[in-house]
Amino acid sequence: MNDESFEIVRGSGNVFADFGHPNAAVEQLKALLAAEIIGVLDDRTLTVRKAEEVTGISAADFSRIRNVKLERFTIDRLMTILKRLDQDVEVSVTVRPHYEDTNRPSIFF
Repeated sequence: MNDESFEIVRGSGNVFADFGHPNAAVEQLKALLAAEIIGVLDDRTLTVRKAEEVTGISAADFSRIRNVKLERFTIDRLMTILKRLDQDVEVSVTVRPHYEDTNRPSIFF
């Protein structure tokens, strides 16, 4: 091991915010919803083709979700996909003033 010092930086809990993305909260929520969809597919061992049969959502959309290509998806669309996979989605929203302190996230999921 070398003797170089390094700085430990605590993240905000939202990697998109940590990297300065302008719509970090939306990207974070979409990523969380996509992860849930992937988890359901994995738990049920559903291929994208079988998922299409079960939900009516295109196999190409499931491939995009698996590859984390979420640009085309809205939050409500991802929630609809979860619903078609027989999952209930519960969302909790907390609104508070925005703080410029970069160590404190402004939106939590």
